[in-house]
Amino acid sequence: MYSTAPRIDDAPLAAPFQPDPAFRADVLQGLAQPQKAVPARWFYDMRGSQLFEAITQVPEYYPTRTETALLQAHCGAVAERVGADATVVEFGSGSSIKTRILLKSLPRATYVPIDICGEFLDEACAALQGLFPALRIVPVEANFMDPVHLPLRAEAAGGAMLGFFPGSTIGNLTPEAAVDLLRSMRETLGENAHLLIGIDRVKEPQRLISAYDDAQGVTALFNLNLLQRINRELGGTIPIGEFRHVARWNPVASRIEMHLEARRAIRFEVDGEAFHMEAGETIHTENCHKYHPGEMRVLLRAGGWSELEHWTDARGDFSLVLAKAGSAGREP
Repeated sequence: MYSTAPRIDDAPLAAPFQPDPAFRADVLQGLAQPQKAVPARWFYDMRGSQLFEAITQVPEYYPTRTETALLQAHCGAVAERVGADATVVEFGSGSSIKTRILLKSLPRATYVPIDICGEFLDEACAALQGLFPALRIVPVEANFMDPVHLPLRAEAAGGAMLGFFPGSTIGNLTPEAAVDLLRSMRETLGENAHLLIGIDRVKEPQRLISAYDDAQGVTALFNLNLLQRINRELGGTIPIGEFRHVARWNPVASRIEMHLEARRAIRFEVDGEAFHMEAGETIHTENCHKYHPGEMRVLLRAGGWSELEHWTDARGDFSLVLAKAGSAGREP
């Protein structure tokens, strides 16, 4: 049932490794800015994907266990809304662990995971197929930030399309970029589609900082792995030991920011281009925006979605929202 035929960008096994030109462009452009920055999507090579899964297990990282409990409590209601034979399209599927909860409530579903890391995608699909032998899985290796052609789109026209975007990944984007992504998802899924999305809420800054700077240092390894990827894939000479992981709360933008801070003045090259950083200068690697419930509704509405259901935990830490494709616009 697990088919790799629709996979995008499959290359011959004998082809030499070629760095992703978009990765190269983003890194070189980002390191040339006054505030150096690399987009967070480049965290997720094979090692980065594995480290992120490890992050979800550390005690301080509340989003995963809270969202998992919400899914366990409310996936039955989702299934009643969309039907047991829906096509579930997961954006940035990762290990698909949370998806298992959803699929148990949709026994006749087809699963279409979209992920930028093909190797990790294959492993996750194989594991999921072992748990759901009858499940039809059609993986798509692609950057979901842009509209994605779904191989099953025409085939699924008679059934419901359910987008799945857990983990508050929407928070990695600025509100403007998040709206663009929501519109792109609507285009990918089509009219009358549903979207099940997890969104983290604003809370005490110290709880947020701890969640992104855990005592075991797993998040630090995740952040530093980006430098290892740059060195490996782009011929970089970055002295990784001279950087440290930093997590900061930005109250004005309502977000956690992750940075890589230079411990001392350093020089290095990437793809033959020279760069210099002073002690204390940082590379901004990730934003994790947090929202109030009203802000979530405005965000979804601007992206072309209307909220149908909104569930949260007893502490109000996290939101699970079911939305339906509607007209894009702004709340009054």
